[in-house]
Amino acid sequence: MFAHRITAIAAMTLLGVSLTLTACADGPASLADAPAPKGDGRISDARGISPFDTGHPAIRNLDQDLLRAVRKAADKARRQGVEMFVTSGWRSVEYQRSLQERAVARYGSREQAERFVLSPEKSAHVRGEAVDIGPTDADDWLIRNGAEFGLCQIYANEMWHFELATRPGGECPPPKPDASAAH
Repeated sequence: MFAHRITAIAAMTLLGVSLTLTACADGPASLADAPAPKGDGRISDARGISPFDTGHPAIRNLDQDLLRAVRKAADKARRQGVEMFVTSGWRSVEYQRSLQERAVARYGSREQAERFVLSPEKSAHVRGEAVDIGPTDADDWLIRNGAEFGLCQIYANEMWHFELATRPGGECPPPKPDASAAH
């Protein structure tokens, strides 16, 4: 388990975003039409923040159904001895663009970068429809139990990225290989 956690942390830090990663909901027809919420959604605490921290834009701007599901899951996980934090939630267009540009610089091409970080136009995080969860034991717990709340791991290469992808109690679809397969 310790090696698994180190691997996940190393993967997260590859993009230079510490534990701040990628996630989305039905938003405006155009990202340009979206009102600019206060803050960019950046989470500076490497551990993440509570899904109950509605003062933070990364939580406050999430799709309400997603937020309810994450909170229910966090409550149940806590009762079972697992603490769950949001390492990334809603992101502004500008913040998402900066994450993608860093990934392009790191991986050498937009195509390779999109395996990990989508453009603002494609990112579920910008729409408030995705959350990244930590630490690794919370990811493991949510992968096993998330369908009870409608939460599913979306990408095989991102064990921390969850979206509403089934009805509560339903069955999660198999994860896509990576974010580039999403669109």
